[in-house]
Amino acid sequence: MNAAQVLAQFQATGVQTCFHGRHINPQIYAGLDGTNWRLKDYEARDGYKALRKILSEGTTPDQVIATVKESALRGRGGAGFPTGLKWSFMPRQFPGQKYLVCNSDEGEPGTCKDRDLLQFNPHIVIEGMIIAAYAMGTDVGYNYIHGEIFQTYQRFEEALEEARAAGYLGDKILGSEFNFQLHAAHGFGAYICGEETALLESLEGKKGQPRFKPPFPASFGLYGKPTTINNTETFAAVPWIIRNGGQAYLACGKPNNGGTKIYSVSGDVELPGNYEVPLGTPFTKLLELAGGVRKGRQLKAVIPGGSSAPVLPAQIMNECTMDYDSIAKAGSMLGSGAVIVMDDTRCMVESLKRLSYFYMHESCGQCTPCREGTGWLWRVVDRIHTGHGKPSDLALLDSVADNIQGRTICALGDAAAMPVRAMIKHFRPEFEAMIQKAAQSTAQPQGAPVSTEARSA
Repeated sequence: MNAAQVLAQFQATGVQTCFHGRHINPQIYAGLDGTNWRLKDYEARDGYKALRKILSEGTTPDQVIATVKESALRGRGGAGFPTGLKWSFMPRQFPGQKYLVCNSDEGEPGTCKDRDLLQFNPHIVIEGMIIAAYAMGTDVGYNYIHGEIFQTYQRFEEALEEARAAGYLGDKILGSEFNFQLHAAHGFGAYICGEETALLESLEGKKGQPRFKPPFPASFGLYGKPTTINNTETFAAVPWIIRNGGQAYLACGKPNNGGTKIYSVSGDVELPGNYEVPLGTPFTKLLELAGGVRKGRQLKAVIPGGSSAPVLPAQIMNECTMDYDSIAKAGSMLGSGAVIVMDDTRCMVESLKRLSYFYMHESCGQCTPCREGTGWLWRVVDRIHTGHGKPSDLALLDSVADNIQGRTICALGDAAAMPVRAMIKHFRPEFEAMIQKAAQSTAQPQGAPVSTEARSA
């Protein structure tokens, strides 16, 4: 699929992707137009200068990790764990094979940033992974790409071939003693494979189901060997950090939240798409970049970090800045950076019903609380939405969510439970009104005789 066809796909859905020119101080999307993804284009944007700098100046792996720590780069896949600290967990003196893995299994509803990165700037991810491999002493890496974007997988494979031919991958990279082999692997579209241990199981050719932890991947990962896993956007941030320094990156954001972040803004906005802005940018500014709420409508609620993040009502969200700490303080999560905007036409019961169905469908079934509980959540919300709700249903939803959250091997159970609790917490009157309407309908059945008093009135 050529660039024109890819852009036509985006235009057909109304999504502006990342070529709108409304970013604020972009570092990852800077200079992209949808066609300049080749190696020569990336090198013209200072591509691979960070790698050359490390190898030519004799920068030690410990110095690379220290720079990443100084930058306050946090994982962009959802958890927000400090990247430099994670890299330091890799056992440097381990005598056997070690692995580096990029999690490009982007399946969180509302998220489409990593797809754009791999499609339109793949070499920035490759360079970031090479630098990470150097820092942790690994010589083999894999990029696990979501199976439903196969043309993006093919694009990344092309970029890998370019990098190998230019000497950026393989043995004795750029004449040094550093070796690194990088491979692409595609999944089959399972949401659960975005969980890092399920991803590893899938990469090994097994059913994609999460593993018990501990042991953690840093000590027992791919094929039982020490493994570090980071998100696509996390690796893409690394070249800028090495070129410009950790302090410069930190200054782009705010304390404990260094650099820029890509937000996939969707829902009831005029200009949906991906927006790269510094961490700490006010939500109101991000909403303005996306054209604001649909004409004539008012903001009602926002899911700030993908469908698994608790919803926040407009009055709370308007006071937030877009960074990990501010969103957490407000009672939600920055997550994957998928900002789902909901205007005053949205029924929150219907919205929760759709979310609950997704998590029921995507549960791998390994843990009983998740396998059974997600079905309970969807069926009870569906009962309320279809006019058969009971007064006890809200307490039942809270009880089921409580019996799921924190009781599963991976975080999918939490992802299913948290939206339920947040919707009921912030929009309880909508649920109660629908239940009350159902009770009134039951109390006054269709075709009941009308009293003499009612006729005379």
